[in-house]
Amino acid sequence: MNAMPLIVPRAAPIDAVERLVRADIPPLLARLYAARGIRAPGQLDRNLGGIIPPERMHNLRQMAGLLADAISNRKQLLIVADYDVDGATACAVGLRALRACGASVDYLVPDRFTHGYGLTPEIVRLAADTKRPDILITVDNGIASVEGVAEANRLGLKVLITDHHLPGPRLPDAWCIINPNQPACEFPGKHLAGVGVMFYLMLALRAELRRRGAFSELPNAERTTRHDGTDNSSSVIHHSSFPRTEPNLAELLPLVALGTVADVVKLDDNNRILVHHGLERVRAGRPQPGIAALFQVAGRDPRRATVHDLGFALAPRLNAAGRLADMALGIECLASDDARRVAAIAAELDHLNRERRTIEAGMQETALAAVERMELKDGCSLSLFHPEWHQGVVGIVASRIKDRYHRPTIAFARSGDGEIRGSGRSIPGLHLRDALDLVAKRHPDLILKFGGHAAAAGLTLREFDFQRFSDTFENTAQALLTPDDLERQIETDGTLEPAEASLETAALLRQEVWGHGFPEPRFCDRFDVVSQRTVGERHLKLRLARRQRVFDAMLFGSTPALPARIDAVYRLDVNDYNGSRSVQLTVEHWKEC
Repeated sequence: MNAMPLIVPRAAPIDAVERLVRADIPPLLARLYAARGIRAPGQLDRNLGGIIPPERMHNLRQMAGLLADAISNRKQLLIVADYDVDGATACAVGLRALRACGASVDYLVPDRFTHGYGLTPEIVRLAADTKRPDILITVDNGIASVEGVAEANRLGLKVLITDHHLPGPRLPDAWCIINPNQPACEFPGKHLAGVGVMFYLMLALRAELRRRGAFSELPNAERTTRHDGTDNSSSVIHHSSFPRTEPNLAELLPLVALGTVADVVKLDDNNRILVHHGLERVRAGRPQPGIAALFQVAGRDPRRATVHDLGFALAPRLNAAGRLADMALGIECLASDDARRVAAIAAELDHLNRERRTIEAGMQETALAAVERMELKDGCSLSLFHPEWHQGVVGIVASRIKDRYHRPTIAFARSGDGEIRGSGRSIPGLHLRDALDLVAKRHPDLILKFGGHAAAAGLTLREFDFQRFSDTFENTAQALLTPDDLERQIETDGTLEPAEASLETAALLRQEVWGHGFPEPRFCDRFDVVSQRTVGERHLKLRLARRQRVFDAMLFGSTPALPARIDAVYRLDVNDYNGSRSVQLTVEHWKEC
């Protein structure tokens, strides 16, 4: 890439930097934190007790009470999951925690291709026919499932909805709903992922069971015997449905971290605490067996686990199941404690991910050729369709094209019965779900169904309406976007002094929880290119010099020779090779000086 996008330095308020430095935070980190909205040292507190109290979530205690009653009355619970990583991890958290609390619980995950998204009437009927539950619990879906909940009510099934997506104009008539984004909820952590909502519910359920005396008996190792020879716990009233010992829900935090990172929700103070503790448990050798197996097949070292590993090594392998096969594979990998079984599933997920990459490469090539034939000069959006594209991969293709051309992009594939399903990705200037809502209101017969949020959304059309939709979406985008919105910008943290580019600094940065809304630091400086060579057929290994210091560097996915001097946007990284560690720069963008 030899065309540098517009570089925009992040502003770091001086008063916030000084406040953080006075709290013994290194000056570089203080600058980075202040530029990301940290105004007080307390925001960096990673104590798990510092998460937002569960009681602040609307309906949470009520739903915990309903679940406790269901466990006590031996009701059959069924989790209705979603086919992405957030839904899979939320389902695994529910299965593990509910079973540890004495519940009889199973799960069902919709098929992306036959059932679509959410608690549809078809899924409700399938659940009733095959699983015969008393209560349905949705994870990472349900807030828009008005018809599905109505069907459940008709069949005599109770529905508990746990979701984090934005609600539609009408809430489903469910037994109980928890969602930090529903109108009546004042919970300040609006960016919880679906797995985060489920984790909060399990915290509330444990607290409710504790109030009911479920955990009054001590574990066997802690029991004592009274002088009359009887057990000291014999006077405790203990319902046989409840467990004797209290589950340690912190064990589930690796799952919470994985789902939170994979769903690309904003890493606000609350989410960063959850992700930090999940990563800490992985690094300490205490992940679920399935997560350990995924690290193994990805060739990553869990002892040095980072957010990047979760988002770019583990998540794609799990998502491949939902895209090409059945997300039940991913859920089984995360919910099982059978090491041999999860190792076999992880190997299958790795194979599916390789297949997904092959399919994606072909689709992306076709998409790029189609875009090249378009007149992009005055266009504000891209709508793409090919009859041979794979439904499960269109979202990735839309993301790649959006990144390349900096335009809201929706890619469509055939879904049968004369319909096509699209998956869209947007740029910061356009709220994709709201834009689709405008299209739907102006042309009520055009979009059959849609849903999503600001950055990503999905929709269904009749195939013969594709061009009409493309034109209408373009007109809507033109009305909502400004020329500045269409200019690609890269935010950086300015220059990095050579003395600060140390292994110690790189290791510190690697340990932090960076991600959406709390972006990983990127710096911009001028370098002399000392040497360069192609490695792995697609990458450049570089030696870059600045102020008498020479750095090892990598430029991934690009092999054309660089000029003698470049301006580069880069990340400070750690190169682990053959047991040794050294500083390495990862170049992301460059231009000739």
